[in-house]
Amino acid sequence: MDTKDILLDLRTQRGLSQEELAERLFVTRQAVSRWENGETIPNTATLKLLSKLFDVSINTLLGSPRQLICQCCGMPMDDAVISRETDGAFNEEYCKWCYAEGKYTYKNMDDLINFCAEHMANESFTSEQVRAYMSDMLPKLKYWKQSRE
Repeated sequence: MDTKDILLDLRTQRGLSQEELAERLFVTRQAVSRWENGETIPNTATLKLLSKLFDVSINTLLGSPRQLICQCCGMPMDDAVISRETDGAFNEEYCKWCYAEGKYTYKNMDDLINFCAEHMANESFTSEQVRAYMSDMLPKLKYWKQSRE
């Protein structure tokens, strides 16, 4: 789905006119019309406001052009599991389990690996296989790269 369709759907789902949405975003009604006609897309600051207003990620507003992956645990993410900042804004880099209330949950990679090995092991993957996978994958993620620097 394109940004224009997403914005139109979100606006109409909430019963807002173009004028009402424009007022909440401090833009003109014509700007909203141009977004919904696909002539332009909102700028970054406006996308942040739209994200907060409609309670969806910027990634969703842009038509989910990329698969979000938690940069701490590697889990694929959608809006339901994306973490939030203390002001309620989405933090599209981490899941809600790795980053909550403005704080990182895991300071030590071994703690995360132990947690995942305990909770992800099943009839298809042994605890040892989960550990091996996580030990290989986690150091490639942004959070763990930064913690080594």
